[in-house]
Amino acid sequence: MATGTGIFPTMHPVAGFRLGTASAGIKTQGRPDLVVMEIPANSTVAGLFTQNAFCAAPVTLCKQHLAAVSPRYFLTNTGNANAGTGDQGMTDALRSCEALASAAGVEPNQVMPFSTGVIGEPLPMDRLLAGIPNALANLSEQGWAEAATGILTTDTRPKGASLIYDAAGAAVTITGISKGSGMIKPNMATMLGYVATDAEVDAELLHRALRLATDQSFNRITVDSDTSTNDCIMLAATGTSGVVIDEPLFEEFVEQLTLVFKQLAQAIIRDGEGASKFVSVVVETAQDSAEALAVAYTIAESPLVKTALAASDPNWGRILAAIGRAGVHNLDVNQVQLSLNNVLIAENGARAASYSEEAGQAAMQPEDISIQVALNRGQVAETVWTTDLTYDYVRINAEYRT
Repeated sequence: MATGTGIFPTMHPVAGFRLGTASAGIKTQGRPDLVVMEIPANSTVAGLFTQNAFCAAPVTLCKQHLAAVSPRYFLTNTGNANAGTGDQGMTDALRSCEALASAAGVEPNQVMPFSTGVIGEPLPMDRLLAGIPNALANLSEQGWAEAATGILTTDTRPKGASLIYDAAGAAVTITGISKGSGMIKPNMATMLGYVATDAEVDAELLHRALRLATDQSFNRITVDSDTSTNDCIMLAATGTSGVVIDEPLFEEFVEQLTLVFKQLAQAIIRDGEGASKFVSVVVETAQDSAEALAVAYTIAESPLVKTALAASDPNWGRILAAIGRAGVHNLDVNQVQLSLNNVLIAENGARAASYSEEAGQAAMQPEDISIQVALNRGQVAETVWTTDLTYDYVRINAEYRT
């Protein structure tokens, strides 16, 4: 199950950034599961990684390599997360980098490894290493769609976003792919995300742009409140367009980058495991962002709210209960207003006088649902995107290792 059309967008190539996909049989024979991305020399690269203390071996190695040199290659395998694998996991991650580096003629620390899939199992290194030459042979600036498929696990469809915008009279391209369907509460990024731009951006500005865009996109989604061991979001600026993003052009660049990030993040929610609803939780008139997000996430991650959403049941008492336990200091419940798809449900601490069950039922029928909460205690608003919780979510995760 998934929501929305799922149509994969037109992907504008980023000059010099090439992607190659192969089938290595890491978990399932015949499906694409190994992706190599080649970054032009003299590019800048920024990354954000999971805050899960049990982070995967490739995450640890990526951080080390990114701190040491400018990366030239990303190497991604699916079907196996290489997390919870101890010293062997680090050895295998490094061997992967060494193999790609040797084949591509770069140093091992210029390769960044990424893995996603089952936790706790060692990588099948013979199959992974054998697949690297095939992925390299398929490198192409047009390889975005194949790569988007090659990084999937329980996802039902590939996820991409791409745009070209005018920066002071010159065209700038931003293109990216992401994957993720379950174990989604990034707390910094998405499960896996790769975005490239042909603009030239220095390291400090690129990292700042990455952080700003992430905070408004990947850090605003949750399927099941579980932060993965393998999360990352990578941003590469090739400079091949000749457009230099400086302080005067920075704000517009961040706006455009955020548009791409939001499309990728929302695509993850639309393809959430077992999802039948795409849910926006909008909390307005809060005192500050932390307060608004606390309320939004408490609603978005409530199993009782999510199961009511799956049934298209306007069980608004569950939402009020979530608001009340979100930890808002001195919350005046009589000031809170609750609406579903613009139908006022509750105010003054009780059901709204204008509300009818028929109106609530009608509001819950669409695939896209907006839960709107006005706290009426400040000027800050935040939005979190989530899914409902269906039988299929339970089935997918109960059968994940089988």
